[in-house]
Amino acid sequence: MHSQRHDVVVVGGGLAGIVTALECLRAGQSVALVDRDTPERFGGLALWAFGGMALVGTPLQARMKIPDTPERALADWLRFGELGENDMLPRQWAQHYVQHSRSQVYDWLLQEGVKFMPAVNWVERGMNGDGNSVPRYHIVWGTSRELTLRMIAALRAAASTGRGAGRLTLLHQHRVTALEHSAGQVSGAVAVNDATGAEVRLSAPVVVLAMGGINGSHEEARANWPQDRPRPSQMLNGAHPFADGKMHHWVADAMKGRITHAGEMWNYAAGFPHPFPHFEGHGLSTIPCKSALWLDHRGERIGPEPLVTGFDTHWLCQRVAAQDKPWTWHLLNWRIAIKEFAISGAEHNQRIRDRQFPAFLKETLLGNHRLVRQMQSESRHFLVDDTLAGLTAKMNALTCSHDIDPAVLQDTADRFDANFANGSKLHNDDQIRRILHARQWGPDKLRTCAPAPLQKPGAGPFIAIQMQLITRKSLGGLQTDLQSRVLDGAGQPIGGLYCVGEAAGFGGGGANGKRALEGTFLPGCILTARAAARSITTGRAL
Repeated sequence: MHSQRHDVVVVGGGLAGIVTALECLRAGQSVALVDRDTPERFGGLALWAFGGMALVGTPLQARMKIPDTPERALADWLRFGELGENDMLPRQWAQHYVQHSRSQVYDWLLQEGVKFMPAVNWVERGMNGDGNSVPRYHIVWGTSRELTLRMIAALRAAASTGRGAGRLTLLHQHRVTALEHSAGQVSGAVAVNDATGAEVRLSAPVVVLAMGGINGSHEEARANWPQDRPRPSQMLNGAHPFADGKMHHWVADAMKGRITHAGEMWNYAAGFPHPFPHFEGHGLSTIPCKSALWLDHRGERIGPEPLVTGFDTHWLCQRVAAQDKPWTWHLLNWRIAIKEFAISGAEHNQRIRDRQFPAFLKETLLGNHRLVRQMQSESRHFLVDDTLAGLTAKMNALTCSHDIDPAVLQDTADRFDANFANGSKLHNDDQIRRILHARQWGPDKLRTCAPAPLQKPGAGPFIAIQMQLITRKSLGGLQTDLQSRVLDGAGQPIGGLYCVGEAAGFGGGGANGKRALEGTFLPGCILTARAAARSITTGRAL
């Protein structure tokens, strides 16, 4: 077996692993970064993601007169995540996040050349105002793809100049098969080249685990699904397929590391199959249209409280998972779709991804007909018809059933439209109330239609989208302290072993609790990675 010696071995080539390696290189450490994927996919899930970040107390917030503070953000975080008094390490990481997301993420990324869009969005407000009390959702200009490519470029630059010159070994298409250790101290890792089968022993006093979460494996997700919550019989996969949880169990079994909050997951309620899947079960996660009616498999509106996105994703997922069949329908029209329909991720947000501001502004103001037509053409789950009766026939044909009676779908639309029979004076629908509330914030108003009848003349044709629950991020993981050191069952650091990003539940084994304020994941990768690198190179926390 070929052997190499390094100061640090980083397992996983996603954002958290790349940032860890970058910071260690800049401090003069020799680093081996082991990634299972091909060089073209270096960057992991962050390469595909949209790039939203929950950040606290930024100049952009101040410019928009958003009165945010770390104290306010922490209160929102703990309340919405339902973090208990016994969640000491997750609470410490939550506090670390709100106190340092400005300096350690926002300011640092600006120094690295990353830019943000000139607006802050308001997501996860909570069903009763118990989520984000103010807007915090900052969007990377260029999406997370631009962020990731800049981090990769910085990594390569650090490996060619300065203290890190010649001190980086990148092992693509290599899979770690064992961690070497003795007497509670890590001494390296063994990796195999998936293309050739050749093994390499990577000796190092420090190993950083950055292999992602568990939700890339439906078997693992189902095994950890909380018993007191509904679970659908079928789900799509929006996580990275290599994030399968195997290394979590190796650490727990061989080194007595603790996995905590494994049942907490940040899934999404509205996904549909990728027309050109990158892997088995690959789904696209939509940003559901606030103005669409969310229906069950019979074409009846899910209630009595209607499902509306932007308030509580955790609640939406439970409502969808509790339905009789593992799919729901979104009923809308072309007017709604061109203003509100969006798909999360870099792939379907080309104007932001490619930094085409004039084209982005045009589509925002005049409607994104391009994306709606693309999905109409590419996805059999995106149905369009001039009449509700015709749409019903297509919905039943897709599910090979007679689940939806045309009269039922017509009645569903008529009941909603009755709210507008006498203008706005007799509105009495919680979805309309929530839409009006969302439109009070300028950036949301740009992407949310004014309430109007679904059957408004000239607003057609009608659209139905078949949706399924889609897995995404793990909120639990290996328990870590504020230096990103993996802890054993007694709460003591395992010598030389660190864990960052989603593998650590974005810090502490579950910093978000049961719910995220949304956008806490990319910053969580950066914060945990920089904490690990600081500890490795200086032996101290922030």
